[in-house]
Amino acid sequence: MSDGLFIERDGFRTMLKWHRGHKQAGDISFTPDRITEGMALGASVEIDLVCHAGGGLAVLHDEVLDKATTGQGPARGASVDQLRSLFLRDHDGQPSTHKVMLIDDLGRVLASTSHRAGAVLQLDLKEKASDLTQQDIAAFVAAIGPVRDRVILSAGDAKAVTRLADALPGLPIGYDPCHGGAIERAMESGDFVTFIDDAVAAIPDAEMIYLDHEAVLFAEDRGFNMVAAFHAAGKRIDAYTINRADEASLPRVLRLLALKCDQITTDDPVGLQALIALYDNQRSIPG
Repeated sequence: MSDGLFIERDGFRTMLKWHRGHKQAGDISFTPDRITEGMALGASVEIDLVCHAGGGLAVLHDEVLDKATTGQGPARGASVDQLRSLFLRDHDGQPSTHKVMLIDDLGRVLASTSHRAGAVLQLDLKEKASDLTQQDIAAFVAAIGPVRDRVILSAGDAKAVTRLADALPGLPIGYDPCHGGAIERAMESGDFVTFIDDAVAAIPDAEMIYLDHEAVLFAEDRGFNMVAAFHAAGKRIDAYTINRADEASLPRVLRLLALKCDQITTDDPVGLQALIALYDNQRSIPG
């Protein structure tokens, strides 16, 4: 069975990132079971972080609790006790047995989990720098400090990444420059060079740059290889997000692989790995 770790073609390995902790289609987002499994296998796994009212962060994607949890209202307005009483919803919207995790829960999961070389958990912050309180930052540092060697912090707000990174020296960091209208301006003007220069300058120490895969392919259609340009600047590239592993997504994935993306974010790593394996196998059959 596929393990959903990577795809290797033409001598180049592209990691498959487990979006929201999904190993395969239908998985519940942000469960400790999948995070633990992924780290033990050596996977690239991603979770999201939002601020809550108790001075800290919750492992959630949405600003409001209603869709992904059994709670209601803004995550920012929820207390620690309220969040700890909530359960995650499954793919069909039904309550699961998995509790919502806070940043300290996540830190304990990582600290108690064996991890294979290469395993990394992306902490994708969904907040702006102006939204972060000193309590939020302190909670992050306390939870992630002991396990900083196996995570990478990212956000669409460069200042937010910098604030947390400054508080936790040695923390690996990445940056998603496709926010605030930046990628739309680049696509409209065709000035991808300025987009890349600005992205690199925003966080010079960023190891990984996260790019909307549609923007990457849009640029290629116009004769510009964004992946190669970022590689030339010393950055690795993650192209996000392939939601389904099906015939409709296959041409896009093949193009991203040909461009040598270092990582592809997907909601179905196992399915995507199997899809490409089947495609390559069929091509190798004579006739």
